[in-house]
Amino acid sequence: MNYLEKFKGQGVELPPKSSIYEIAFAWFGGFISIFIIGYFTKFYDNLLVMGSFGASCVLLFGFPKSPFSQPRNVILGHFLSTFIGLVFLHILGNEYWSMALALATAIAVMLATNTVHPPAGSNPLIVFLLGANWDYLVFPSLIGAIILVIVALFYNNLHKNRAYPQYWF
Repeated sequence: MNYLEKFKGQGVELPPKSSIYEIAFAWFGGFISIFIIGYFTKFYDNLLVMGSFGASCVLLFGFPKSPFSQPRNVILGHFLSTFIGLVFLHILGNEYWSMALALATAIAVMLATNTVHPPAGSNPLIVFLLGANWDYLVFPSLIGAIILVIVALFYNNLHKNRAYPQYWF
């Protein structure tokens, strides 16, 4: 198969559509998670909202069995990617090329440590766009990711057909 022929796709069928029950369950899980994070942000004067957490909710409540949704991936993926973004920002400066290096390094580190969480791939970019300080590593990245996992742990296990997580380490 030549290079351009690959663009046509492999003819694989679409995955089955989620039931209304599964959609509603995922909707409510995402709502509860961001509601709690938003509440803590507002009432405890600590930033806990991060754009990538929305995508984390898609995985945690829409695809809880995915390796990308497991606690180690969510927590360490967010932590490592944010850390890498902060290192590159504060050592190399806020340049387009250092942002690209930070993103590429975050991808490589998540792959090398088996902690891939695709939403966390946006964290280095968020760090650069905000010009974030080192405290961003804890608030919102680490604490927010832990809150998401705690909510997913309690919420997903309410579902009769779900057991979360698949593994911890």
